[in-house]
This record gives sequence, C-alpha cells and structure tokens, in this order.
Amino acid sequence: MTLPLKLYAVAAAAAIAGAAAGVTVLQWVATPLLAPLLIWHLLSRGRRDLVTWGFGLAAAGGVAMLLPGQVALVVGVTLFAGTHVCLLLAFLSSGKPLPGPSAFWALSWVSANALLYERFGAMRVPLLFYSLALTAMAAAAAGVSRTLAAGGALFAVASVLVGVGAPDVLVTASHAAALALIGVGWTRAEVSPSVPVQSRRFGEAEPGLVTTPVVAPPARAL
Repeated sequence: MTLPLKLYAVAAAAAIAGAAAGVTVLQWVATPLLAPLLIWHLLSRGRRDLVTWGFGLAAAGGVAMLLPGQVALVVGVTLFAGTHVCLLLAFLSSGKPLPGPSAFWALSWVSANALLYERFGAMRVPLLFYSLALTAMAAAAAGVSRTLAAGGALFAVASVLVGVGAPDVLVTASHAAALALIGVGWTRAEVSPSVPVQSRRFGEAEPGLVTTPVVAPPARAL
C-alpha cells in the first residue's frame, strides 16, 4: 500500500468517526483530504488523466457539500456531476460498456428519479442530469473492471442515501469507499495508449508491445 493510500485510510476513518459522533470539526478536517490523497496516489503511479481531473472536481465538491444552503448544494452537485463525466470518459476510453450492467443502470436511473421526483423539489432538474451522469459512469465502470464497477455502484449508493436523508455516517462511509475503489481500480486497469498510432514515428513500437528483433539470414557467398 502506498503512502497516499495509508493516509487515505486514516482520513477516511476520521471522516466516518466524525460523522458517526457528530463532530463537525473532524469532518471538516478529514473529508476535504480524501480526493487529494487519491490524486497523490494516481500521480505517484504515473496517472495524469481524466480520472485525476475528476478527483480534483470531487475535492471541491466535497467541500461545497459541507457548506449549508441551497447555493452550496447546487455547486456541490455540479462539481460532482463534472466528476462523473470525467470518470465516464476515462472508462469509455478503456473498456466497452456491457449490455447487462448498462440495462440495470438505465432502469435504476428511471426508477430512482420516478420515486424521488417529489422529494427533490427545486433540485429536480439539476439532480436529473447529475443522476444521468452518475449512472452512465457506473455502467461504463462495469466494462473496465470489477473494482471500478464496485466503486461506481457505491457512488450511486452514496447519492441515493443523500437523497433519502440517510444518516451522515452511511453517506460518508459509502462515499469514501467509492473513491478508494475507483482510485485503486484505475491504477490497476489497462488504459488505452495515450499516443495514437498515427502520431508514432515509422518503426516505433506500440506502447506496451514487446517486439522481437528480426535477424536477417547470412547472405550466400557468391
């Protein structure tokens, strides 16, 4: 386990404990550290891509969600929607969505919005688009790896828990687990080469491809 992940485990435990005990100061200190620690982990593994940018938006969104008021909620939802769009694009570049999970998440999106429509109030339209980005991301994650699929599913669970007014400790725990699974899963996933084939020099091997030199047979003596 890398140092950023060890620190992440400590910060996540502190955030969950703060939510369980109702210690706001502990939540304020620990929660904003979660996504940045995963960014550190990704960078230490050479990952500078859309998932890294998505975690940056999640870091800002986590802070916004700690603030009171409707404006802070809209800002937080918007930033997390950006997170899911970044993750969605990254996952689509590395895997093909599977029919089963895609159908499941499409049905989940329709069902959740139908059941919670009245509860959303003035946030209906923003949450409609947010949930669309979220479920699309979860469907795409299932096409990359099981770890990412679990992370996407837990992100959806965390959002539903917020929507139904579940205790903060459940929301914090599921959110922290989702981030961790996506951060760890992405460093293990096979990512498409960042250098397109057309831009490589003639004779340059495709990234990750092991080539064997071809030795010409000796010319016959004249």
